[in-house]
Amino acid sequence: MARVYATPAQYEAYTGVSPAPADIGTRLRKASVFLDAQVLRYCLYAKDGTGMPTDALVLAAVSDAACAQAEWGIDVGDITGAAGVGWGKVEIGSVRLERSLTTTSGGDAPGRQVAPAVWDALQSPDLTPAIFQMGVVVSC
Repeated sequence: MARVYATPAQYEAYTGVSPAPADIGTRLRKASVFLDAQVLRYCLYAKDGTGMPTDALVLAAVSDAACAQAEWGIDVGDITGAAGVGWGKVEIGSVRLERSLTTTSGGDAPGRQVAPAVWDALQSPDLTPAIFQMGVVVSC
C-alpha cells in the first residue's frame, strides 16, 4: 500500500484553496508515490514501520512537498505525463507542429516533473543534516 504524505485538510492549508478539488485524495496519493520514486528514495531520514517520517519537522516538510506536487499537477493540468504523449503532427491554418511519436514517452511532460516548490519544502533550513539529508547514496 502506498504511503500518502498529506491529507485534503493539509492541502487546503498549504494552498489556501478551500474546498480542495473533489479528487484531491487521489492526487495526493499519486503525488506521494511520485515523490517516493523521484525524490524521497534519495533522502535519508528516520522512518517508522510504515515508511512515514518520524520527525515532526521532516513529516511537515514531506507533507508540504506532496501538497506542492499535487498543486503542480493541477496547475499544469497533467498528473500522469499523458500530456507529453500523443500528437505527431498538428496543423492549424499556416502553423504546423511536428514531433516523433517514437521518442515521446511522456517522461518529459510537465506532469512528470518535480514541482519547484517540492525543492523549496525539502531544502528548508529547519531540516538540519541531523534529521534529513537529501541526495544520500548508500550501498549495502
